[in-house]
Amino acid sequence: MASRHDGRVPVSSEGAPPRRFERLRRHRRALFVVAVVLLLAQMAFAMVSTAVEQTPTIDEPVYVGTATVYVQQHDLRFNPEHPPLGKLIIGSGLLFAHPHLDPAFQGDQTELGRHLLYESGNDPWRVMLWARLPVIVLTLLFGLVVLAFTRELVGRVGALVALALYAFSPDVIAHGSLATLDVPASGFLLTSVWLVWRARRRPLLYVPLSGVALGAAVATKMSMLPAVPLLLLLTVLSVWHAGRPDPTAMPPGDARAKARLLGLGAAAAAGTALVAVAVVWATYLAVDPRLRWTAPADLPAVHGLRALVIDGLPVPQPYRDGMRVQFGFENTVWAGFLFGRLYRGSLWYYLPAALLVKTPLGMAALWTAGSVALLAVRRLRPAVPYLLIPPALLLATAMTGSRDLGVRYALFMPVFLAVAAGCVVVVRRRWAGIVTAALVLFVGVSSLLTYPYYLPYSNEAFGGPEKTYLRLHDSNVDWGQDLGRLADRLERNHPRERVWLVYKGAGVPSAYGIDAADPRTVPADRVHGLLVVSDTSIDKADARLKALLATSRRIDEVGHSITIFRRP
Repeated sequence: MASRHDGRVPVSSEGAPPRRFERLRRHRRALFVVAVVLLLAQMAFAMVSTAVEQTPTIDEPVYVGTATVYVQQHDLRFNPEHPPLGKLIIGSGLLFAHPHLDPAFQGDQTELGRHLLYESGNDPWRVMLWARLPVIVLTLLFGLVVLAFTRELVGRVGALVALALYAFSPDVIAHGSLATLDVPASGFLLTSVWLVWRARRRPLLYVPLSGVALGAAVATKMSMLPAVPLLLLLTVLSVWHAGRPDPTAMPPGDARAKARLLGLGAAAAAGTALVAVAVVWATYLAVDPRLRWTAPADLPAVHGLRALVIDGLPVPQPYRDGMRVQFGFENTVWAGFLFGRLYRGSLWYYLPAALLVKTPLGMAALWTAGSVALLAVRRLRPAVPYLLIPPALLLATAMTGSRDLGVRYALFMPVFLAVAAGCVVVVRRRWAGIVTAALVLFVGVSSLLTYPYYLPYSNEAFGGPEKTYLRLHDSNVDWGQDLGRLADRLERNHPRERVWLVYKGAGVPSAYGIDAADPRTVPADRVHGLLVVSDTSIDKADARLKALLATSRRIDEVGHSITIFRRP
């Protein structure tokens, strides 16, 4: 009997589909296309309009400055802790912005970003928009990967559920509208998994393509490296499946045939690894064909197993030195903030807790239900290693990290689990479709209500985006994105008032017309008027700033990330 998702229709006794069924099939296809277009259009509008309004977040000027150096000077010296591909993608937009950068500039990567945006005669709004547009386009294309992957598993209805969760995800929209690396890395990895899944039918075509996508993922962010051994094992699994599509085709005792299939799988995995390594090399050579590189003077020393891993990888020297920089970050003690508690170091449960706060409630319910369906429904179980194990592995790895700075370190979760959630449509209960539709609608409403403040989103159980700063900090809520909005608010509501500003971000307040001084640099009795403080600075306030806040009255907020006080 045909599955409800296999696209077949009844046929007449003459062997041709009845006309009414043909019309119905065309109408359903048209509705499916319209729904896809509407979901992606909503996402595109949300990301573009958000990108237009937001000032640079903390990491963006570094990436944009580095991308400009890549494009104009073909030099690898900046930002070695991240491979070049993501910044080359950002640089593709800068080709249209034509930013000016002094070739003789000397300074570190933070100074580079500041110099490019604010000290070189460039329009920072224009430069940032062009830098963000390629990431926005890529985020939309990854939505099509989510759609295609889920449709292959459970059909069109499940695909629309998955795409809706992806397209309404506040975290995906927030970071997909920035010139950063988290969405591209997660999307490339999902693409690699989808292609290796397709290799179960046509390995000769999809195994090499999977290697290209895997190489793109690790050439964008090194945090994708733990997934490489798993992807190679999945390649072996897919080739094994392709070699014996019929379980009865190979007798249980046919050891020679099994060995042959394992050999083919191992060869395919080796080929995937070679292709991925070639992509990494290609991204460095695209920046500088001569691969000129001088290691930073302050390059951290790495010993033990980490050193063996670094030295054993067949990647360019700048990549290996970038890994050393990343391990240096991991050896640093960072400040964290969770549920009102400021602490030093890291908490192993930080990322799960932060995801609990920042994931829409309906989305979390569908992630759970879809994952259960994958495990419970026999025909879907082969997809479990492809859909559930990669994000679980990456999350477990990220939970051991030292930087409790935001759910962006686990952005692969809403990307992968959107596909898993789409599998909930296989539940054959009368109420299941209604509940699924209601949960998707709940997610959509929650996402639309937070517009355009996606970065500080938290779900209704934790008070919504205006309360996020009470529980989380940094890129979860306040990443410097609202400096332009603050300038507009001060000009409109508080013209000619004295402004004292404690701002956490990479922007330059004076570049947006904000004339302010730091209240921490003068005696407290001289601080009168407006006291404007980034919410992360409130969370991490020292004794001096706490005293100033205690004697001030909260009167306004900007973008759920900056609070305005009045101090008499």
